Amino acid sequence: MAKHHLDPNYLDPDYEPVVNHSGNTPFNEVLAARMQRRALLKGSVGAALASVMGFGLAACGSDDDNNDSGNGGSNEEAVTELGFRAVPVSSENRVVVPEGYTAKAFLPWGTPITGEYPAYRSDGTNTGADQEQQIGMHHDGMHFFPIDQKAGGNSSTEGLLVMNHEYINQDALHTEGATYVGGKRPSDEVRKEIAAHGVSVVHIKQDANGTWDIVFGSPFNRRITSGTPMDIRGPVRGYSKLHTRYSKDGTGTRGTINNCSMGPTPWGTYLTAEENWHLYFANSSDTQPREQVRHGIGDSSRYDWELAENTADEYIRFDLTPDAGSETEDYRNEANTFGYMVEIDPFTPDSRPQKRTALGRFGHEGVIFAPAEEGKPVVCYSGDDSRFEYIYKFVSAKPYYKATAGGYLLDEGTLYVARFNEDGSGDWLPLDLEDTDFAAKVAEAEGNMVGDITFDGFENQADVLLNTRLAADIAGATPMDRPEWGAVDPNTGEVYFTLTNNSNRGKEGFDGANAANPREPNDTGHIIRWTEAGNDHTATGFDWDIFVFAGGPGTETEVDGEVVVTLDDDNIFNSPDGLWFDYNGRLWIQTDGSDAPPYQNNMMLAANPRTRDIKRFFVGPVGCEVTGVVTPPDVKTMFVNIQHPEANWPNSNEPRPRDACVIVTRNDGGVIGA
Repeated sequence: MAKHHLDPNYLDPDYEPVVNHSGNTPFNEVLAARMQRRALLKGSVGAALASVMGFGLAACGSDDDNNDSGNGGSNEEAVTELGFRAVPVSSENRVVVPEGYTAKAFLPWGTPITGEYPAYRSDGTNTGADQEQQIGMHHDGMHFFPIDQKAGGNSSTEGLLVMNHEYINQDALHTEGATYVGGKRPSDEVRKEIAAHGVSVVHIKQDANGTWDIVFGSPFNRRITSGTPMDIRGPVRGYSKLHTRYSKDGTGTRGTINNCSMGPTPWGTYLTAEENWHLYFANSSDTQPREQVRHGIGDSSRYDWELAENTADEYIRFDLTPDAGSETEDYRNEANTFGYMVEIDPFTPDSRPQKRTALGRFGHEGVIFAPAEEGKPVVCYSGDDSRFEYIYKFVSAKPYYKATAGGYLLDEGTLYVARFNEDGSGDWLPLDLEDTDFAAKVAEAEGNMVGDITFDGFENQADVLLNTRLAADIAGATPMDRPEWGAVDPNTGEVYFTLTNNSNRGKEGFDGANAANPREPNDTGHIIRWTEAGNDHTATGFDWDIFVFAGGPGTETEVDGEVVVTLDDDNIFNSPDGLWFDYNGRLWIQTDGSDAPPYQNNMMLAANPRTRDIKRFFVGPVGCEVTGVVTPPDVKTMFVNIQHPEANWPNSNEPRPRDACVIVTRNDGGVIGA
């Protein structure tokens, strides 16, 4: 996710620092080697890029009777044609949707949803206590849970809309932006910023006229913030490197931070991702443990929460500098309690969120589940959204049974990392000390430099998962160009991932261009996809190709001498980010790229995964990122999130921009995109 628009602390090299110096074979080299034997992708500026679409992926459908993943159980007869007229690019400060559709802002930042329902104040004078009862800032990934889902229903007129709040705009949040008094932050400003992060659970309902609104007074309405008590679960629970003054036994922590995308589980809960959590901590000591080095934690934090003037424990925990005799007397290990997927049960308001450590600790962009099948393991995928980082897969140790399934399935299993081979095949490499090959690589690496880290071994499997990136380095994973959102095709089982861009491609000290991949840097990104061996998501091998390269007008994707995609005015895009399959099998692509011509404002496009037909459906207001999309099961309402709009959107009469969800409907009441 790009963050520079409204964040004065944003520095391109430092916001998401490149901390992978492992020397693993970069993806561009693998791509180049394969491209030399395959077809061409041609850019509008005359650059010839080779495509890796030289073979067709298997198109057999998944077992829809066993599809309990929340993807809607679409079948082979699902209609994925794009029946709307593409909208043009736009630089206007409004949402643009196709002719015959209507878009309306909904649930903007500051909307009261719980407690005393404190009203939003456009002058920025809301308190920290107010913000704890209001919709948070910088809306991101979200999901709609039908209100009757636990009873086996699929209501499309009432449900729980759960959304992430990734980060904040301090200038909009406070009356005069962030302030300091004698080098300290006012405590209520810090409290308000912590409360503006996290997750909102909102009970919404559609009336007889089709209007959606909050169900005020509902016990389901809930705010989960960066200060909410949470449990640590899985193999890292209780590990000594998680001991803190707050949780001396390493079984708990407070809050979830920088929540980007998410993933609904097959059993009806919500997993929220902790992405750039490293920005929120500071360590001013001369040395840092590898758990901090590999993630780029520095000597100052993004918002200076540790400098709150009242020095309360919930604020000073963001200072990792050891200042006591042991780890149970300070917060040197606090950052080790972040970087996970966090499970929230929206239907149980009093439940504590659970950090699922078996899924690894890194910059999680989100998580996507393969269709759950009765009696088989649960499988999910996650990308690490930083330049030259990796794609992961988790396979549960215990089988899924719909009647008893729960979060416990995510506490035991094997975490794999992807290696993309030159011939279009791929391997899932286990990050497990009980695996002979991985154990041998660990032993060989001991005493040597792995990137910038002198590797001295892993104490146990908890240590492996705590240092997931380092373990993936050692395993020999393929560094990727910012792997972000994933999506599993409900019809074919193919897995798609966005690779947003890589601003360091070709810079001094980084991997550069080659004959088949000449873009330096990789400004526009692409979407990769793969089929697991035997169409079995638990397999340890896969075949991969590129679904589409992003770019300007005239960019062609060619397969075996035939052009299969040509980007034109109806579908040019850059920096693909959000990705989601709707219940009918359409693929929705959201962007977080340049606002410059020819792309203009960020957008959302729809794609037919079989034909590669792509059309622009939605363009956001000035300066925003279009992120987060979901529909109820009937696909007649679409919820789309707008993050960090620059101007005073959605209300031009208010002085401050407000992140908001947008409700999109067809004027004739029909299916979105059809």
